[in-house]
Amino acid sequence: MTEPATLQALFGGTFDPVHYGHLRPVETLAARLGLQKITLLPNNVPPHRPQPEASPAQRVKMLSLAIANNSLFDIDQRELQRQTPSWTIDTLIELRRERGEQQPLGFIIGQDSLLTLHKWHRWQELLDYCHLLVCKRPGYAENMATPEQQHWLDTHRTEDISRLHHFPAGSVFLADTLLLPISATEIRQRRRAGLSCDGMLPEAVINWINQQNLYPAQK
Repeated sequence: MTEPATLQALFGGTFDPVHYGHLRPVETLAARLGLQKITLLPNNVPPHRPQPEASPAQRVKMLSLAIANNSLFDIDQRELQRQTPSWTIDTLIELRRERGEQQPLGFIIGQDSLLTLHKWHRWQELLDYCHLLVCKRPGYAENMATPEQQHWLDTHRTEDISRLHHFPAGSVFLADTLLLPISATEIRQRRRAGLSCDGMLPEAVINWINQQNLYPAQK
């Protein structure tokens, strides 16, 4: 018999709106790594991108609708309760304090975020608190921008899944997940152009967006 999974995974984002490009790759990742739970962490004030168009309450509602019948996911709203930028390192320090020093934690990012990780606040401390679980993204480079960054990745990279479950932090796992060329930006642009977004995000989310007249078509 295999041991039950112990790695707890976290997935942050603006989710403006949540879509299948968020959900399906991390579902693939969960199956690959034996994850039992992925906690979604919607950002309040994302430090590296434009501010969300939908309000925090609207984005939480869309997330709730998207995961309503999927026990893999839950939502943690702590970052929405801050008025300061949503620094990942601050959230990880809080979660480590709450869940204990020995609990394996994994923070899920896309390949695009890995390539710009050196711009994150206190990025070199991230692996003190978690493993980084990286989902491939279409159209992004395979290697880091500088030899120093590549050396950092090569030093911490692992393909040993059991290591992720038995050590609390310290590794980078590059996952071969689904490549879905869907973005929230494209969805908002399509909405403004009056185009259909069917198949890009859950039907319940689309219906709610329509009811709320979010991202309205431009006249």
